[in-house]
Amino acid sequence: MRQIEITSGQSGQRLDKFLRKYMKEAPGSFVYKMLRKKNITLNDKKADGSEKLQTGDILRLFLAEDTLAGFGAGGGSDKDKELLDKSWAAYHRFGKLQVLYEDSHVLLLNKPAGILSQKASPHDLSLNEWLIGYLLARKKMTEESLVTFHPSVCNRLDRNTSGIVICGKSLYGSQQMTRMLKDRTLHKYYLLYVEGRMDEGGTVRGYLYKDTASNTVSVSRTPLPGSAEIVTAYRPLAAGREETLVEAELITGKTHQIRAHLASVGFPLTGDQKYGDAAKNRRRKEQYGISHQLLHAYRIVFPQMEGELSVLSGMEIKAPVPKLFSRLGCRLQ
Repeated sequence: MRQIEITSGQSGQRLDKFLRKYMKEAPGSFVYKMLRKKNITLNDKKADGSEKLQTGDILRLFLAEDTLAGFGAGGGSDKDKELLDKSWAAYHRFGKLQVLYEDSHVLLLNKPAGILSQKASPHDLSLNEWLIGYLLARKKMTEESLVTFHPSVCNRLDRNTSGIVICGKSLYGSQQMTRMLKDRTLHKYYLLYVEGRMDEGGTVRGYLYKDTASNTVSVSRTPLPGSAEIVTAYRPLAAGREETLVEAELITGKTHQIRAHLASVGFPLTGDQKYGDAAKNRRRKEQYGISHQLLHAYRIVFPQMEGELSVLSGMEIKAPVPKLFSRLGCRLQ
């Protein structure tokens, strides 16, 4: 007999899906048969597989160890082992990143510019791998638990955009954060520098089309085939001689949205190599060492929430502004 106690990271999954991951070589028919015959029980009761697992639930598998071993029970696949190796590598490469908030379900960290949120190619290391390495190093998850759940980031920032990244430590946390990002109830604010003087704020709408081959986007005022509607709100905070410090809120969240959207209305981001002013970017690099867009996801505000994440209701979390932002003339008051 093998006993499994469900951790917070594993909670929220359907029992049958959990068992299929745990015994990855077992046919689905075998899993359901064992449930019907009470050879697999949930909290010492018969289960049909549709139950949602909760932290502290006890699964008992009244199966021979040879049978469990034959189905690969609890053992990681080659893909799991590769993820484990990369997670430790990412954790040691990126080092101690600033954690802004953490509970049993979610973790918010301050991403430095230059780190990928998610892998762009199979050999990359990203925050996804760092997160697993971090949780393993602090004994907040085990290597075995990777078989049934992979913690991951919920929102992506461009490699050279810094600031708040939301991570799901549990399936429940991942689902709730993803839902809020999708229904736009989680408010996300960015600090950025634009070229030129911006005297008034506003809200701009448009349609964004992504060219996957070049990893660039274009913005139009009318919809195009394959385009998505975007909405960006912005307001100037302080003006320098040649640039303006701006706060932008993503009403929608699409690839390169702020960068392309503001460039399309005459305010390219300072240092932006894809959508900015090439001549000014060269000068900024020579004068101030700025080699990428000055864009920082600095503040989020949570909506009213219920259940296990109710502690986040109305909470505002900020990420410290990078020192690079202080090299230009205007300052955040």
